[in-house]
Amino acid sequence: MTAPKELLERIQLRLEDSFTGIGEVVGDMPPADIADLLNQLTIVEAATVLTMLAIPRAVQVFDQPTMSRRAAILENLPAARAAQILEGMAADERVDLVQHMGERDRRKLLPMLRAEARAEVERLCQYPDHSAGGIMTTEFVRLDPSMKVGDALKHIRAVARDRESIYACYVLEPLTGRLLGSLSLRDLVMADLDRPLTEVMRRKPITAEALEDQESVANKMAKYNLLAVPVLEKDGSVVGFVTVDDVIDVLIEEGTEDILRLAGVEPGALDKPYFDNPVWLVVRKRISWLLLLFVAETFTGTVLRHYEGELAAVVALSFFIPLLIGTGGNAGAQTVTTIIRSLALREIRVKDGWRVLAREASTGITIGLLLGAFAFGRALLWGAHMPLAATVAITIVVICSWSTTVGSLIPILAERFGVDPTVLSAPLITTLVDATGLVIYFSIAKMILRL
Repeated sequence: MTAPKELLERIQLRLEDSFTGIGEVVGDMPPADIADLLNQLTIVEAATVLTMLAIPRAVQVFDQPTMSRRAAILENLPAARAAQILEGMAADERVDLVQHMGERDRRKLLPMLRAEARAEVERLCQYPDHSAGGIMTTEFVRLDPSMKVGDALKHIRAVARDRESIYACYVLEPLTGRLLGSLSLRDLVMADLDRPLTEVMRRKPITAEALEDQESVANKMAKYNLLAVPVLEKDGSVVGFVTVDDVIDVLIEEGTEDILRLAGVEPGALDKPYFDNPVWLVVRKRISWLLLLFVAETFTGTVLRHYEGELAAVVALSFFIPLLIGTGGNAGAQTVTTIIRSLALREIRVKDGWRVLAREASTGITIGLLLGAFAFGRALLWGAHMPLAATVAITIVVICSWSTTVGSLIPILAERFGVDPTVLSAPLITTLVDATGLVIYFSIAKMILRL
């Protein structure tokens, strides 16, 4: 929900005149609406508003997934207040915030945390950003194998306030911390109170390794329809767990990276909100691919110069060039996008390469025949003679078949050699088809028109 313009103006006026009454204006708003309001203020204004809120309320606002610039706003708060907000947040959210802070502010803030919280942040920061350890929370319910169901429920009631989630519980060996089994809150509620946990728990739950890539963890949770998955170290001890809300964040992040790569934009800082990226950074992230594609497009000019004689002999050939290379590029881009999506969802694998190739080739031929028939009629309407219209129609068939074949082959080869298929993006396929499509067009024209 977007904050009403009138409310936004009222708060900005209070910020200009005095701080008095800001807490009253936003005090009754839901945390999600406050977060949306802060997104529309400057960082300094947002930090000022947060100083007017009670600490528990500020923690609720910082926990909102829609709130942007959290690290920057935290850096503009008094260090003592920022430390209180951090300590009130879940462990995974706390670590994520610290990792996005500047080194100077991090060194200033961490010593102000309680020893336990500081040690936990420092330990979790050692895991890579995109690993299971980097997104996990350590606040889970630990159960002893000697417990009965009734004992477990009492224990959950006692620790629930200090845990991010209680719907997934894990039975651990008391000394080693190794995972023995898992239980959901539903399992416990449905079981007899006197029944031992060892009879109720699932002994071989789905797990993730601490250094496992976050996208792999997300795919695993989606495949097995899990709300949480325990994270294990190499010795089998449980160090935390990843929840479904963490996975949603991962899917959004990975989807953003894939979309940027498909557009030929280097991911990284550009996955921030649009207006948070300075122009110089946008230019730096875009220019590398544009330079590469610009150089690649010069091959199109080389092909045109090579067939200069044919163009001079039949000037009408040039009229159909935009139509042909545009159609080929669009067909290739469609295929690339489809294959990359299927690879990401594990619907196809590298071993399916030949099947995919045959399927896309037949698809390309069918599309080419349909478009070729339309192109033949359109060329005649433009006044082209029969041989030229036939040249255009046949070229459409060949280019569609060629572009869909190449568009299916390149992502699979990239996956085979360990390269992110999205790096070989639609703009690159379009550029490749432009040059090769012209060679196909003029080669067919030379045969049919006897140039």
